[in-house]
Amino acid sequence: MGAACDDAVEQLARLLDQVEEPLKKTFQNVHQGYPRETLVRFLKAREWHVTNAHKMLVDCLNWRIQNEIDSILEKPIIPVDLYRSVRESQLIGLSGYSKEGVPVFAFGVGQSTYDKASVHYYVQSHIQINEYRDRIILPMASKKFTRPITTCIKVLDMTGLKLSALSLLKILTAISAVDDLNYPEKAESYYIVNAPYIFSACWKVVKPLLQERTRKKVHVLHGSGKDELLKIMEHSSIPHFCRREGSSKSSLSGVNDCFSLDHPFHQELYRYIEQQALNQELVKQCSLHVDIPDQDPEDVKIVEAIEAEFHKLGEQNGSGNVGNKITVSV
Repeated sequence: MGAACDDAVEQLARLLDQVEEPLKKTFQNVHQGYPRETLVRFLKAREWHVTNAHKMLVDCLNWRIQNEIDSILEKPIIPVDLYRSVRESQLIGLSGYSKEGVPVFAFGVGQSTYDKASVHYYVQSHIQINEYRDRIILPMASKKFTRPITTCIKVLDMTGLKLSALSLLKILTAISAVDDLNYPEKAESYYIVNAPYIFSACWKVVKPLLQERTRKKVHVLHGSGKDELLKIMEHSSIPHFCRREGSSKSSLSGVNDCFSLDHPFHQELYRYIEQQALNQELVKQCSLHVDIPDQDPEDVKIVEAIEAEFHKLGEQNGSGNVGNKITVSV
């Protein structure tokens, strides 16, 4: 970073020193021993504008306190059958690590249905994965590779993406708002694989609306993208849906399917949360209602562009009723 960037980091650090003690405490769970790298993420998210980055960070810390995010890893989704249903309909998992030690998270975008539990369980589960990543996975990777590892790689499988996905826009924008405003710049790159025509059409209208730094992170790969991914990770870390031309939901055993509750990552995550709950004597069935922050105006434009393109494609295919008007708040 140049002198101007270093100065911005120092300015933001001084401003953070002035916040109240509860905010400083929750910031420790955010930075996990790497405060400078965390400040840089928030500055990047606000184009290195110190005042805007400070507001974003303080809003994030207040959101964490108001929604008790520091204790979210003490609140398991129970019974386990309910959690299994969440995992089967919200496809996400840790498939491995890059050759440089960066965690690789896989997402089954096209085949996630979000139809087996209330929206609150899906948001809760997503935040728990974020927090486990930031508090457990990334610190372990940093220790192993003796350098700060504070970001991840995301591989998005678009297999099965259809016009009916418009009905999921509400929950997807809610989760996106949580990530964009409270976990900014956590992905160092996005790899899009198995992209059907509908994705390509939407990407053409969305790409010009993205910030340049975000556009540079997105790589749309040919087919399953296996050959390209092998350049940055070993075969064992490639998501199962990239190992062959196929879908996210496959006949693989749960141990090999990183979306499955039977996969080691999800087993470790669930056991960790259960143990934390037992330690606090908090095991009980309930969904966690997290406040969803309002989206940035630029993100709203992107959602509207996707919605318009879906309707356009629906009309071209002779299916004008691809979904009612979608609101973006929960």
